[in-house]
Amino acid sequence: MSRVVILSGSPSANSRLNGLTNYVRQALTEAGLQTAFIQVIDLPPEDLVYAKFNSPSIIAANELIEAADAVVIASPVYKASYPGVLKAYIDLLPQKGFENKLIAPVFIAGTMAHMLAVDYALKPMLASMGANHYTKTVYATDNNVTRVETEDGQYQFTVEAEIEARLQGVVNELVNYFNKE
Repeated sequence: MSRVVILSGSPSANSRLNGLTNYVRQALTEAGLQTAFIQVIDLPPEDLVYAKFNSPSIIAANELIEAADAVVIASPVYKASYPGVLKAYIDLLPQKGFENKLIAPVFIAGTMAHMLAVDYALKPMLASMGANHYTKTVYATDNNVTRVETEDGQYQFTVEAEIEARLQGVVNELVNYFNKE
């Protein structure tokens, strides 16, 4: 069974990015692909800050990436780039940690002005780690995802139809990629 890891680089537990990653994860599961989820904010902060390569949490996350056939890299954009917490985790991956993996970038930002963050910030770093095969990028803005806090303190997300269609396009690319193998 093909394995896809969703790597969420948001430093916020209630980020609108969750609306995008929830959609992708559900659609991949419904398509019969095995998924795993790494949320960098769930990794021990000390392990990230002090680059503890031998941390059990970091080793476990790295093993998920290593076993994956594809990685959805989901991230908000802050100050024209992905957040440092995502970079802190990626720095703990092996040098060729993305080699032979299909990469699906899914980004969200406050404005369309930073759309090139994927091409100019993310992809060069991933290329240095062996990535060379990508799906189309999904780039959304905060206005495309509605976030509502429920009575129990949880958050529900509604993704605009246009963004859902683009996310489904990426899911279809991943499914077609695995069906060709």
